[in-house]
Amino acid sequence: MATHSCSLAWKIPWTEEPGGPYSLWGRKEGDTTERLVQGKKAAGEFLELSPEAGIVVNGLVNISISTIEKRYELQSSLTGLISSSYDIAFCLLSLFVSFIGERGHKPRWLAFASFMIGLGALVFSLPKFFSGKYQFGSLFEDTCSTAKNKHSCSTSSSPLFYYLYVFILGQLLLGTGGTPLYTLGTAFIDDSVPIHKSSLYIGIGYAMSILGPAVGYVLGGQLLTLYIDVDLKHSIDITEDDPRWLGAWWIGFLISWLLAWSLIIPFSCFPKHLPGTAKIQEGKVSQTHQSDSLQATDGNFGQSFKDFPAALKNLMRNTVFMCLVLSTCSEALITTGFATFLPKFIENQFGMSSSSAATLAGTVLIPGAALGQILGGILVSKFKMTCKNIMKFALLTSVISLVLTFVFAYANCENEPFAGVSESYNGTGELGNLTAPCNADCNCLRSYYYPVCGGNGVQYFSPCYAGCTQSVSKRQPKVYYNCSCIEGEIDITPTPSSVSLEAQAGKCSSQCKNLPPFLGIFFAAIVFTFMAGTPITVSILRCVNQRQRSLALGIQCTLLRLLGTIPGPIIFGSTIDSTCILWDINECGSKGACWIYNNVRMAYMLVAISVICKVITVFFNGLAVFLYKPPPSVKDVAFQTQNSVLTTVSLECDLSKAGNDG
Repeated sequence: MATHSCSLAWKIPWTEEPGGPYSLWGRKEGDTTERLVQGKKAAGEFLELSPEAGIVVNGLVNISISTIEKRYELQSSLTGLISSSYDIAFCLLSLFVSFIGERGHKPRWLAFASFMIGLGALVFSLPKFFSGKYQFGSLFEDTCSTAKNKHSCSTSSSPLFYYLYVFILGQLLLGTGGTPLYTLGTAFIDDSVPIHKSSLYIGIGYAMSILGPAVGYVLGGQLLTLYIDVDLKHSIDITEDDPRWLGAWWIGFLISWLLAWSLIIPFSCFPKHLPGTAKIQEGKVSQTHQSDSLQATDGNFGQSFKDFPAALKNLMRNTVFMCLVLSTCSEALITTGFATFLPKFIENQFGMSSSSAATLAGTVLIPGAALGQILGGILVSKFKMTCKNIMKFALLTSVISLVLTFVFAYANCENEPFAGVSESYNGTGELGNLTAPCNADCNCLRSYYYPVCGGNGVQYFSPCYAGCTQSVSKRQPKVYYNCSCIEGEIDITPTPSSVSLEAQAGKCSSQCKNLPPFLGIFFAAIVFTFMAGTPITVSILRCVNQRQRSLALGIQCTLLRLLGTIPGPIIFGSTIDSTCILWDINECGSKGACWIYNNVRMAYMLVAISVICKVITVFFNGLAVFLYKPPPSVKDVAFQTQNSVLTTVSLECDLSKAGNDG
């Protein structure tokens, strides 16, 4: 793909007309149709390069969160901080990059983005190579033994915790690379295609960026089926169904590093402006929001960086623009939260393995998001909607997605019986205490989580806490017997017919049957949520001054990160942690990752967050429709011609032209 794009750019003999943009094959402005067609083809080739960032940022990182938590002994709130670090770098840089890059060579900015994305992926994988081999506790005797020695308490914190800062650094580098893609890249597409096709191409561009997470989810899900230390795969005695199993999360980041750096040269091959840009701009009409609060500026406005504060203030006073931005912030909060923690939700609600839950989440999130982006762009383009109608369309889809959000209340599943947590030990012991008379002499370790399912349908924290004294390791899953805590136990030597009555390794099968309807309704909610994404972006591009579009997108990205994607994973992580009913606690009493969550409470907490954010989205979308004031006569207000492609055009010039033409 990258080679094809680069060869296309080099084979076109670009020439430059005096005072005008690049012309195709040295022709003058007469052959408009051929120039526009070639411009569309070039824009299409440009869009093919966009998925790479999503592979790492929204695919591999999200699918690896659960594994990273367990491997490096991190809580969900800390892994939420890792996810948010990308957005921290993004919001710190997007305003400056969008303002400076508007006048620069946008494709070369995108080449820089590819370099930084590759570097960030490489740094993110480094903890694997410096943290040593994964020790999953195979040296511990997992059965009950009164002769077992207790392990001493070490007050020093785990050295694995400090790899948190390496993950954050990797995400900061990824955020630096992602900044030009979604500000300058979107404006570059809007420059290069006709106004009624802009929404279609932007929708395709966003859908292509979603293709990256799709590849990331599928690739990451498959890599999680490989043991984390691939060279030890044949020398370990645990399987993927074992909760101690950790997959090879790091391989995907190395692949992404190589792919990102392979795109540097193709991005550099593109010219500053695609062919036919001037003619395309001549055919566009202004739909900029009209308001007395917007300040007029002189003709040289935007040529110097000292104009940055004034430009920023001018956009912030555009009430319609700010309403649209705030609506995207609330949407970003929940979409980022679900993208990060939906695999964990499915894993705990429906009793699935980490890899299966991650793959299933990806098959719902990614196609739904891509379909929504494309449908939104197609419908806006097909019906040639005006700016106000586009905002009405976004409002409608937001209302529908709000209604569908209540699916999480339906999807909640009661926790399966768990001894010492939700079920007593045959009427003995206390809830909240894993120790009972039947295992009091076993010296079991609370930090050694290896659940087994008893023949009575009750799950136990480990064979030791189930009071099991013997096992048959040749069978898969491993089988235990002579378990004093499992009701109805008979001390026998196992036979093929009797051993299944004892206990076997792994969680008990979930009895919840809500998974298929949950996935179907949630898929529809995702489609309608993202169906508003492209229309809102197009509305932002239309309601602001032509030469301030990149800066407008930069402001949107900054606020979207500050109010949406940065707090989103942290809020979701903290909320999910609040539903924990069984923590990983070591011999010193230090709290680690959560093992068991209250499923019903988790579902209702997520419903509450989603509904609040969706109501905010609907409110600001409706307010934007109410406040928007188009130019007096949209058909009579034209954009500036060729020079508007290369220089900054002031709002005063646009309003003056509108008055003259009117």
